[in-house]
Amino acid sequence: MEHRHHGKSSANFLDSDEILQELDFSGNETFMDAGCGDGHIALKALKDYLPEGCAYAVDNHKESIEELEAYKSENNIENLIVIEADLTKGIKDVKEESIDVVLMLNVFHGFKASGDMDAVIDELIKTIKDDGRIALMDFKAIDMQKGPPTEIKSTPDELEELFSNHGLKMTYLNEELGEDIPEGKSHFIMIFEKD
Repeated sequence: MEHRHHGKSSANFLDSDEILQELDFSGNETFMDAGCGDGHIALKALKDYLPEGCAYAVDNHKESIEELEAYKSENNIENLIVIEADLTKGIKDVKEESIDVVLMLNVFHGFKASGDMDAVIDELIKTIKDDGRIALMDFKAIDMQKGPPTEIKSTPDELEELFSNHGLKMTYLNEELGEDIPEGKSHFIMIFEKD
C-alpha cells in the first residue's frame, strides 16, 4: 500500500507548543524532527525550547528540504541541520548515538503502509544516545475526517509491542492530544527509551 505525504504540514491543525511541551526539553538537547515536512516543529523547538541546543530536520521530500534550507540561510539559523534522507535507509549525515530526542509527528503510519516500520525503528535506534528518547505522535486508530486510512494507523498497544521487540520500552503515553473530535482528541504521543 502506497502512502505519501510529500511535505504536508500539520502546522494548520496541531499546536506545536502542545507537542513540544510533551518532550520536556531542558534546553541544550540535540533534537531530530524525523519526517519534518516543512520543518515548523524543528524551527519552533529551536526558537522556544532549545536555546542552547540544535535540531536536525530530516525528510525525503526534496522540495520541503530545499525550502527549509533556503529559510535557514535567509534567517542565518546556525543550529539547524537540514537533511534530505529516507529514514528506512539510514541518515548518513547524523552520527550514531548523537541525538537526545527524536520526534516522528504524523509520520509512522506511512511506514506501516509501506511495511518499513522495523527498518525505521532500527535506524532511529542507531541515532539516539544511550539515554536518548524516541517520541512518536500520530493519529488515533479510529475513523476521523483528517488523517490516513484507519487500516494503516496503529494503537499504542500495538506500537508498544513493536518497539519492545527492538529493545525499547515505553516510558510515557498521553492519549489526549491534538484536535477535538467527537471521540475526544485526535492524537496520542508515546515516548520510548532503550531498555
